[in-house]
Amino acid sequence: MKILYAIQGTGNGHISRAEDIIPILREYGKLDIFVSGAQADIKLDYPLKYKSRGLSFYFGKSGGIDLFKTFKQNSSKEVYKEIKNFPVDKYDIIINDFEPISAWAAKKREVPCISLSHQSALLSPNVPQPKHFDPVGEWILKNYAPANAAVSFHFAKFDDNMFTPVIRSSIREAVPSKGEHYTVYLPAYDDRKLVPLLMKVPNVRWHIFSKHTKKPYHIGKLSVYPVNKDEFAASLLSCKGILCGAGFETPAEALYLGKKLLVVPMKKQYEQHYNAAALKSINVPVLKNVKKKRIDKIREWVDSDKRVEITYENTTREAIEKALKLGGYK
Repeated sequence: MKILYAIQGTGNGHISRAEDIIPILREYGKLDIFVSGAQADIKLDYPLKYKSRGLSFYFGKSGGIDLFKTFKQNSSKEVYKEIKNFPVDKYDIIINDFEPISAWAAKKREVPCISLSHQSALLSPNVPQPKHFDPVGEWILKNYAPANAAVSFHFAKFDDNMFTPVIRSSIREAVPSKGEHYTVYLPAYDDRKLVPLLMKVPNVRWHIFSKHTKKPYHIGKLSVYPVNKDEFAASLLSCKGILCGAGFETPAEALYLGKKLLVVPMKKQYEQHYNAAALKSINVPVLKNVKKKRIDKIREWVDSDKRVEITYENTTREAIEKALKLGGYK
């Protein structure tokens, strides 16, 4: 069986999840890998057959998506050309993690395409809903990467074809500890905005991982680092708690490790508002944004010992097998 695994390359969560999915997919046939997107900080430890800029969302520096850069960097003519020319016909099945080029190429040429993603979970009527309905956001979730069927991941099993998160084996096999620092990963905020704000929470040691710096630096008890997979994992494993965006992989790993968690959904990123609603439903605190008026909320969280107790069994193989069966694998 010839399998194409197509991965969304915006952000780091899809790439992290792929590290554990790829070895299992290889057991079922000849596997090629395609990554599209331009905002990941980490690299996949497997060779790519295809790579593309794709349809990328670009992070801003003040808590949201940079819409101007997103529109400027994406060429609809180029994307259409890539969809038209992408060789999906070579494959028996496309396993798709919210990747639009291969998804639309497969739809046009009637090649089986099965979504194996977190985003497809948000289309279920059973998942917790954001406070504010966004018709454009809903349209993107439904049409960005169309598929014949879906197997989904979410923070809890809200529906039948839904599984709990893929936790990287490196995290599952690690022994967490409780150090003296808090880990921060807010890719839509410039570290130059975060540092003066977090300095207002006294006597706290912060490890800030930033997309917007290339060299580490230290100011008092704050340390700022460029995003690095291994260094971030080490900080996460030994932290007291983590302040991060309302993405999927980082909150899921923090919950798995039993870490105290505070999430900030990214502005203009509808998926993160869905995630925030789901996390709130399991008692994870949610912060609207990181501004001066929110410092008291951050201080309250630092002073609190409340954490969510949750167990995530390893169901990655089960989810992959279900996706392959939906695509016709026997």
